[in-house]
Amino acid sequence: MESLDSHNDIEKPLLPSDDSPVLTQKSTHARDVHILSFSFLLIFLAFGAAQNLESSVNTDKGLGTTSLGIVYLSFALFSLVASPVVRALGSKTALMLGTTGYWLFIAVHLIKQTWYIMYPISLYLGFASSIIWVEQGTYLTSAARSHARDNNLHEGTTIGNFNGEFWGMFACRQFVGNLLSLAILRDGSEGTPGQTKFLYAMFLCSMTLGIILMCFLNNRNNVEKDYQNSSCNFYASLISFLKSVITPLFDVRMLLIIPLMAYTGLQQAFVWAEFTKYVVTPTLGMSGVGGAMAVYGFFDAICSLVAGRLTSGLKSISLIVSGGALLQAIVFVWLLLNFSRASGVISIAIMAALLGIGDGVFNTQISALLGIFFKRDTEGAFAQLKVWQSGAVAVIFFISPYISLEAMLVVMLTGVCIAYGTFVYLFLQGEEAVSSSRL
Repeated sequence: MESLDSHNDIEKPLLPSDDSPVLTQKSTHARDVHILSFSFLLIFLAFGAAQNLESSVNTDKGLGTTSLGIVYLSFALFSLVASPVVRALGSKTALMLGTTGYWLFIAVHLIKQTWYIMYPISLYLGFASSIIWVEQGTYLTSAARSHARDNNLHEGTTIGNFNGEFWGMFACRQFVGNLLSLAILRDGSEGTPGQTKFLYAMFLCSMTLGIILMCFLNNRNNVEKDYQNSSCNFYASLISFLKSVITPLFDVRMLLIIPLMAYTGLQQAFVWAEFTKYVVTPTLGMSGVGGAMAVYGFFDAICSLVAGRLTSGLKSISLIVSGGALLQAIVFVWLLLNFSRASGVISIAIMAALLGIGDGVFNTQISALLGIFFKRDTEGAFAQLKVWQSGAVAVIFFISPYISLEAMLVVMLTGVCIAYGTFVYLFLQGEEAVSSSRL
């Protein structure tokens, strides 16, 4: 995805000063990634920790888990149309609009929660999530490409580095947010109503700061977007929609990546819904969920940073993904063979760490893979990611009350084997052969 930085090459001073537009533009790409990463950390440390507590805070008739199921089902459905919406709004506007759903979801916890309030907000949050996440992937990839071009750097390595920074910061949300939950709710297994309200007030403050920080981002609009905006009619919108939703499905690369996309949603929902409920809570209580998820987030963050730095192309991605898939498969087999005896404090910490490492691997590598393969339609590629990922999360939340841990572990093992098998086939086609296929 090209950004409109070419105007800087029209007129360059012989001796660039400190305020040279060329130098400013080169440094702006990395600055935007720093701002984007920290904004998402502040916003999602609140939402992530709130999500982990949702099943215990709103227990009446499964209000919490049903609300999350609606969020992710809505997320999947709206992601189908998110790409043309993002292009019409522009990068910065799309990111800002996407934050509103998260803010409302946290704010509603400061009042009495009922289904007729929670369900509509959950539905809107799914829409907002599709907007912010499709634009996040597009924005990050655009910044990486511009930075690589302006500084004569390897594009694949730069995309990997920028994704490593973003996902490393993003993974810290689990560590920071859950430590905050643990500190505030430490006096009781579920916390008093006053403690819970105070916790959500802190979450709301963090999210507000993240939204304010996002205001300092630069817009990143490309030539294709400008053309689409100038041809704003029904026919152009319809063509844009069909291209974003249908065209990627005719690309063999996308078809081979889809199982891995869906698995990332399965493994995240497994941690949020099953691991905390059946493994952590029986041993450590509800107050221990924050500690276990903090371990998960810590290793997720470290692995995201390291994996991003090690990413340079398809070969490095394949090696990193292999390691992440193996570690998560070990956890599933461990629990399946001895789940009733695998719930000691040390065992829980080790499993949380391995699951976190796997999540860090998949987040960074899939984002880098899409950024490398789908240069002509980055929005459409990341829309596909969110459709399959959030759809898988919704499935887990909806079936969680009706399925045992053993059955869920079989589902997870099957999912990781299928996802890894298709990814290996993609790798075996060879980097040059796969990259040459048409988008």
